[in-house]
Amino acid sequence: MFNKVCIIGVGLIGGSIARAARKQNLCQNISAFGREQDLDNLQRAKELGVIDSYSSVLSEAVMDADCVIIATPVGAMSLIFEQLQPLWSKHTLYMDAGSTKASVVAALKTVFSDIPENFVPAHPIAGAENSGVDAARDDLYFGKRLILTPMTETAPEFIQLAQDFWQKFGSNVTLMEIEQHDAVLAATSHLPHILAFSLVNFLGKKDETADIFKYAAGGFKDFTRIASSDPTMWLDICQANKEQIIPLIEQLCVELNGVKAKLEQDQSQALFDSFSYANQARQRFLDQQK
Repeated sequence: MFNKVCIIGVGLIGGSIARAARKQNLCQNISAFGREQDLDNLQRAKELGVIDSYSSVLSEAVMDADCVIIATPVGAMSLIFEQLQPLWSKHTLYMDAGSTKASVVAALKTVFSDIPENFVPAHPIAGAENSGVDAARDDLYFGKRLILTPMTETAPEFIQLAQDFWQKFGSNVTLMEIEQHDAVLAATSHLPHILAFSLVNFLGKKDETADIFKYAAGGFKDFTRIASSDPTMWLDICQANKEQIIPLIEQLCVELNGVKAKLEQDQSQALFDSFSYANQARQRFLDQQK
């Protein structure tokens, strides 16, 4: 499918893309780019067979690449675009793998006077609480949703090329408007991560005097699993999508205050109805995943 794929940012996401591309024979060669302080990670990626070569000089890493994938935290995208701009090839497919799309496209518009027709914003809805290239898997995207948010400037042939690439991983590809993507992901991914981080912060401070974690059961472990996610990545995501996230936090506070009021007023039936609705709503979600 490609002669050379270049991955910018070889962690869990970028490393898993490389592993999947190799497993599916989608390219002949995989190169990677990272900062000088990331050279140990890049060397590790090569030792693991995730990539074939790497460089801390972007021009060397992307040379002759006909597919370039930016898998850095979204806060780094602007700098990457600035470095890529003089090296940009109109024959190459460029994609990102960020969890927000409006911020990525805004960064692209700032660097390029005209939106390149061969850039396709992409977001694989997959991940794990572990990070780094050692956590990369060749099946991370199999059976998972992949959202493409092409712009009006994006050429149809590059949209199709991006769609074919991800479908060969076994991903279920959906096309979506940028604004809809950021609103949906704020509710289904970004807010849950904030809740997990916040709950562990809250209980972690109590644990210093109350030994709470010592007696925590499976429910706590399940609910807070995503609090083990990379803090740098999630800081970038939350800052990039705060316009969508803040109203959701406000609405959730109203919901929590409603539960508090029901408890204070001993409204057992109302509380039961609320729990029952949540139970049924989650079951509908599980049914949709089958």
